[in-house]
Amino acid sequence: MIKINNLTKSFNGFKAVNNINLSIKKGEIFGLLGPNGAGKSTLINIISTLIKSNSGTVFLNGIDLNSNPNDCKQIIGVVPQEISLYDNFSAYDNLLFFGKLYKVDSTILKTRINKLLALIGLENRKNDLIKTYSGGMKRRINIAAALLHNPDILLMDEPTVGVDPQSRNQIFGLIETLNKKGLTIVYTTHYMEEVERLCNTIAIMDKGKIITHGNLEELKNQSKTKDLLKLKFNVISNEQINNFKNNFDFEITNTNNELSLFCNIEKNLNAILNYSVKESLIIKNIQQNKTTLETIFLKLTGRKLRD
Repeated sequence: MIKINNLTKSFNGFKAVNNINLSIKKGEIFGLLGPNGAGKSTLINIISTLIKSNSGTVFLNGIDLNSNPNDCKQIIGVVPQEISLYDNFSAYDNLLFFGKLYKVDSTILKTRINKLLALIGLENRKNDLIKTYSGGMKRRINIAAALLHNPDILLMDEPTVGVDPQSRNQIFGLIETLNKKGLTIVYTTHYMEEVERLCNTIAIMDKGKIITHGNLEELKNQSKTKDLLKLKFNVISNEQINNFKNNFDFEITNTNNELSLFCNIEKNLNAILNYSVKESLIIKNIQQNKTTLETIFLKLTGRKLRD
């Protein structure tokens, strides 16, 4: 659905996007994860035709963005980072205005607006002025505006910035509903938990480059990051420790009757517990530290996501 080759964009000699290559499949929720200043918004702005790259190509559903930007605009919807609505218009009038900008046929525009208002849960507030809306409600209207022309691709640039947890969950539910209907979504954020919940594929971006991408399990393997399982025993002898190490093919360290096992917890936990029972070991405490996107990011970049 989206194919990016050797894409570069510089501002006054600074490479905001540095030779990026990406493929995004039809029907994916593709997460673009990185700190502020990583180049996420610049990449989205290039795909959405707002700015031009210095070099490289972008193809949207087979259409060359450089040669046919107007054709590309017809198949993408953009949810910008900043709220883009008219405060003194009602929600309905905002959508009517944006629908006309998209040149949606007037005979179907009103029906489409009402369906979208129902989809985002704001049908009963459609005649209220936008300035009376909460931040989360404005975000949902922004999403509806991007869907008026039935795009194939939805670009979402940090769509939950400044909203409360309840509104964030409503937006998550809306994104999942849209994706189930077949919409391809590119989602940028610096919130780990959003990407973990929503995205099929994740690209970690930093300093204008794509460091790595794949699903969560693939990112774990690429970063060589392991879960940490700690087992505290009443007593464990040196012989039993050695037996443990010989029986499993992952790293095991020991301190004061406690074993630290660096492994895939989900795959190995049952075997580890069964082996402990077989060795007549009494477990006093179990501590699980599973690999997260944050640990993967730290391993790959050496710095916290919000630095």
